[in-house]
Amino acid sequence: MTPPARRWRSHEARVLLLALAGGAPALALMLALLAFDDHSLKVRWTFAALAVTAWLGCAALLRARVVRSLHVVSGLLAALREEDFSMRGRAADPHGEDALAAAMREVNGLADTLREQRLGAFEAGALLRTVMEEIDVAVLAFDADGRLRLANRAAERLLGSDAGLLGRDAQSLGLAACLEGGAPRTLLTVFPGGAGPWELRRSQFRQRGLPHTLLVLTDLRRALREEERQAWQRLVRVLGHEINNSLAPIQSIAEHLRQQLAAPPGERAPDLEDDLVRGLDVINRRSAGLARFLAAYARLARLPRPRPAPVDVAAWVARVVALERRVPVAVRPGPDAVVQADGDQLDQLLINLVRNAADAALEVGDGAGVAVSWRVSGEALELVVVDDGPGLADTNNLFVPFFTTKPDGSGIGLALSRQIAEAHGGTLALANRDDGERGCEARVRL
Repeated sequence: MTPPARRWRSHEARVLLLALAGGAPALALMLALLAFDDHSLKVRWTFAALAVTAWLGCAALLRARVVRSLHVVSGLLAALREEDFSMRGRAADPHGEDALAAAMREVNGLADTLREQRLGAFEAGALLRTVMEEIDVAVLAFDADGRLRLANRAAERLLGSDAGLLGRDAQSLGLAACLEGGAPRTLLTVFPGGAGPWELRRSQFRQRGLPHTLLVLTDLRRALREEERQAWQRLVRVLGHEINNSLAPIQSIAEHLRQQLAAPPGERAPDLEDDLVRGLDVINRRSAGLARFLAAYARLARLPRPRPAPVDVAAWVARVVALERRVPVAVRPGPDAVVQADGDQLDQLLINLVRNAADAALEVGDGAGVAVSWRVSGEALELVVVDDGPGLADTNNLFVPFFTTKPDGSGIGLALSRQIAEAHGGTLALANRDDGERGCEARVRL
């Protein structure tokens, strides 16, 4: 129960006292006039009672008017706090400029805004829940104490349970290692719902002001199987094409020579010996070509691990550029830099890129050349080989092994170069020049 002293200090009491104080001077003046009036005492007391009653009644009405409006606004705000956005306030003149109408308009506008935001949040939450349940990726959320607070259906399948997961700590779930170390990374771990490899991603977020860790585990087996299937398809297609190109003429010539030798001596062609020499020569050349093809494939498939050692970039570029003498190769010096890499493999990578650039420049002629430059960005070295050739018409098959548009090409240069770059933790990309000039640029990042 509110103490009397506090009740008289309340807003309602202050409003009432102000109303009484506002009418007190007029009442005092009226009572003073009645005191010196010539009417009878009964009349004067009657008028005095009416004046006091009117004074108290007006003060009470003013208090009720002010307090009732505040109660209405308070009730509307309480409804908003309870997330009931259906209630609206009304004023005598909704479009008026008085303070009460303005307050009601603002409260109603706030209710409309909060209702729209709540509807949007509800729809977004429903969509998020649907996506989390349908995606084939395990999503888990842990609080600051390492206890599981959220797990979608894929996570439940991964952990081999659909009940009793929430609230358990990461150690008991076998996920303690996932909350530590770098991310993203590949994880080779066996869970009750399957074995890896898994791609682990981790991020931080806050819920109700408290820190949480979001853990995402993606099963890489399906993607790896699809990549493996596509790789085998490409390999079989290329191998079949090359082997058939060699075996078809060998088979045709061998059949023709067998038929000639099967004929009686008197019916044989007079130039049989020349046919034999030419046929065996073709068989020899095609067999040698097939052997070279298989040797190139073996070379691509058995690239050794890099043996890192300090490699001075300027000396490396100068050493490789000096080998190309068919077209002018300009070196645009960059900053002094040393990389930890396998020098022999880097030589092979740059030799392939410069040779390809020179071949493209030779197709154009007219003094077309090649330029090599490099720069350092953070902890990475970026080397660019630019040519003035015709550019790239199709980039889909650039790195397909044994695919080549050159009459005497082997089709492994770019594939081998990219394999070397990736073995050093880098990348190799080819594209047409973006400076408006004709030609192509190869960009190596190590």
